[in-house]
This record gives sequence, C-alpha cells and structure tokens, in this order.
Amino acid sequence: MDINAVIVREARLEDLPELLEFEQKLIEAERPFDPTIRQPPVKYYDLKALLLDEHVGVYVAEYDGMLVSSGYGMARKARSYLDHEEYAYLGFMYTLPQYRGKGINQRILRALQDWAKSMGLIELRLTVYEDNLPAVKAYEKAGFQKHIIEMRLREN
Repeated sequence: MDINAVIVREARLEDLPELLEFEQKLIEAERPFDPTIRQPPVKYYDLKALLLDEHVGVYVAEYDGMLVSSGYGMARKARSYLDHEEYAYLGFMYTLPQYRGKGINQRILRALQDWAKSMGLIELRLTVYEDNLPAVKAYEKAGFQKHIIEMRLREN
C-alpha cells in the first residue's frame, strides 16, 4: 500500500452509510474494553448532525475509492479553572483493521490538528481505553500524553 495514495479529506453527507458502519465496528472494537456498553443496537454519535455542524470537523481517509479511517474534532468548553476556555475534543477515531499500522491514523490526527488551529483551539484532548495499548501507543506517537485516569465502581 502506498501511503501517498491515501487521501485525507473532510467527510461529506454521502459518506454517511460508510460512517455508520464504522461506528458499529468501533463499538464492537471497544466492547472488550468496556463491560458497560449495552448490547446492540447501540449508537455513539448522531453522525448526520456532526457532518452538518459547522463547529465540528469530521475527516476521513480514502484509499482506492474506499473509506478506511475516520475521526472528528469538536470544540468543547473547558472547566473554569483551566488555562484555556475551549479545547478540541477528538473522537470517532477508527481505522479498518487491515489498514492499521500504516500511518493513516496519524494523517487523520494531523488533519484534526489543522482543523483545531483553524478554530483557534490550542488544546486537544481525546479519551482512550487504558488497556487498548495499540491505540494508546498511536496517540503517544502523535504527541499526546496520558493526563488523567477515570475510575469506576459498580455497586450491586
């Protein structure tokens, strides 16, 4: 595969059917890391609304006419005690398994960084399951640092 043949672009409404498939594949990929995810049908996002929202950047990677990766960025209000008022929250990070490890996710992340800069956002954040080591390593490779651990307790 020639990484230079991969096109990273803003997602379009006509990409919605493939993006909906990505959402389901992402949920299935995350299910082993989170026992609290409900059984199907499950939706994480209102993808159509995200595509139509001018304050959200949804990006895809296309190879040989097929979508192979996705991600979005959205502006979120920061907590009042932080040194920034807003930040870019990144999500919907998914790459088809056969295209992982080829630098495609890094290209999506760069596109999202450029989008964040264009929105005046200098802080970027995302969440990842701690046990999802390949994803953690990919984000660290892109310069992200572990910041906070969310803990949970379920009482029976």
